[in-house]
Amino acid sequence: MNTSFIIRPMSLNDFSELTEVIDTSFLWLARSLALHSVREGQQVLISEAQGTAVGFVKLTNVQVGSGKFGRVLWVAVHPKFRRRGIATALVKAGFESMTHAGATAVFATVRRRNVASLTVFGSQGFRKIGFLELWRLFGMRIFEFYKKIWLAPWIPVLVCD
Repeated sequence: MNTSFIIRPMSLNDFSELTEVIDTSFLWLARSLALHSVREGQQVLISEAQGTAVGFVKLTNVQVGSGKFGRVLWVAVHPKFRRRGIATALVKAGFESMTHAGATAVFATVRRRNVASLTVFGSQGFRKIGFLELWRLFGMRIFEFYKKIWLAPWIPVLVCD
C-alpha cells in the first residue's frame, strides 16, 4: 500500500498522536524518556499521513569543544505505517536539518539487534564508528562526547558526515 506523507515540524497538537507512536514503538524505560524529550517539542520533525502524525524524529545539538554536531535521538513510526519509507525520510530530513544548522557530522545510536533501524540509517549514509575513530575525532574530549550523547557502552555509534 502506497502512503503519501509529509514531513514537518511538530506542533503541540501532534503530541497525543505521537504518544501512540511512542507507546507502540518503545519498551517502558525508553518510552518514558522518548515521551519526555518529545514533549519539549524542540527539534522534532513528524511525518503526517492521512491527516495524522504517524512518525517522528527527535534531534539534538551536541557541542564538543569547538565542534558542532547533531544527534538523532529518537526515530519511530507507528506499526501500521512501517515499511513505507517514512523512517528513511525522517532520518534524511533530520540529517539535512542538522547539517543546514551547521553540524559537521550527525550521530545516532542503535541497538545491535535493531536490524530495521540499522538498515534505515545505513541507507542514508550512516556507518558504524568505533572507539579509535572517535578518539581521532575528539581526542581527550571523547568522554565529553560520550556523556553528551548518553551512550551506553554496548550500543554502537553511527555517524554520517
